[in-house]
Amino acid sequence: MRGAQVRPDGTTIRWVELPGTEPTRIYLHGLGASSPAYYAAVATNPVLSGQRSLLMDLLGHGISDRPTDASYTLEEHADLLAVALSAAGVSAAQVIAHSMGGAVAVVLASRHPHLVSALVLVDATLDPQPPGEGIGARYTEEQFVHGGGRSETLTRVGTAWAATMRLTGPEALYRTAAHLGRGTTPTVRELLVELPVPRTYLHPADNEPQGARALTDAGVRVVAVPEAGHNIMLDNPDGFVTATEAALRAR
Repeated sequence: MRGAQVRPDGTTIRWVELPGTEPTRIYLHGLGASSPAYYAAVATNPVLSGQRSLLMDLLGHGISDRPTDASYTLEEHADLLAVALSAAGVSAAQVIAHSMGGAVAVVLASRHPHLVSALVLVDATLDPQPPGEGIGARYTEEQFVHGGGRSETLTRVGTAWAATMRLTGPEALYRTAAHLGRGTTPTVRELLVELPVPRTYLHPADNEPQGARALTDAGVRVVAVPEAGHNIMLDNPDGFVTATEAALRAR
């Protein structure tokens, strides 16, 4: 395990690092998840192994610190991740990012372009949530953090997701979810189509992403992975490895 201080108060982002050659690969998890838990098997697969790989836990998640005073906007996640990556000597990385982590990765590539040379987005969140959906619609932050909201959410999401979600700071989980639901300005989708780096969007074969044709027209490779749900790397590891390797090879 390694880490880098990302705020003056000592707040640290941590990751599991696999040694190898450049360019570095960065793996980013989704909301309430942890990169070592989600990516360890695929990152060590012989097809993808051999390059320096950082399985990063975003602020508030997994093995990273969980400050209660952070805003946990997508922009803050991206900016503090950039601090950690710079401290780790990373530049022009290949970023592989799932769900909420995909949104952070797009913002990172937009705000810190020198850090990203290619994006592989794994069923990533590109748009704000419709009104009335998400944690912010069910609870106030007080209800979630100090009432029964967090425990109800852990029960509702099921044991697999709850196993990593319970490691996420309550404030981090609530605020990240709320900001993910509100989205960014411009939207993550709008930022994505303007990025100059190679971009691939992996999705479950039976769930094509909204606006797939427009993404393709903007130069984003949209790739279906069979026999998988939202957690493609867990549901079909071999399919994920094959699709990711092909995405990073196609420049």
